[in-house]
Amino acid sequence: MLGCVPEGRFTEQHDIFFGIGNSLKELIPHINLFWPEAKGKIHIDVWREVSVVDDFAIEIVPKNTEAQVPPEQLFFINLGGYKENEFEEYHYKMITVATSLALASKKSKKTAFYKHCGFKEAPSHIDDQYGIDVDDIYNVADMLPVQFKALYSLKIIKSEIQLEQNPLHIGYLKLKKIKD
Repeated sequence: MLGCVPEGRFTEQHDIFFGIGNSLKELIPHINLFWPEAKGKIHIDVWREVSVVDDFAIEIVPKNTEAQVPPEQLFFINLGGYKENEFEEYHYKMITVATSLALASKKSKKTAFYKHCGFKEAPSHIDDQYGIDVDDIYNVADMLPVQFKALYSLKIIKSEIQLEQNPLHIGYLKLKKIKD
């Protein structure tokens, strides 16, 4: 999750970047291309390697390695919600594996955030997808920058054993302070 205060804005803005690399440092040029309006004044608020999601192993493979497209896809979901008498829209971001956008959306509605961040006049929602209760839900493969999509595919493998989820790395990290 990238953050910056673009010129002319009063609050920090955020966006999600998916990239493929062996280190954060290797991704810096791609991050800057992703958000050119930030003029290099980008920081990372949270990052994680994505090699496990739910009960699936996620692998990066060279493009066209898999002749068949697997039924499972990797989805990014940004849930939005409100609390009464608070001047804020809260967000909960998640990655999940499902066979369709509709099933990914259904999974997100089972989260504690979805059930508890909202009230009658302002229910929890998946930001702006279709204007009615569904938004910010994307297939991660579609979110990858063009240069990664041209070279790589995602391979999603169901595991029969309990996989350890990838840890979140939380905290303000300036791009220029990233070392190998």
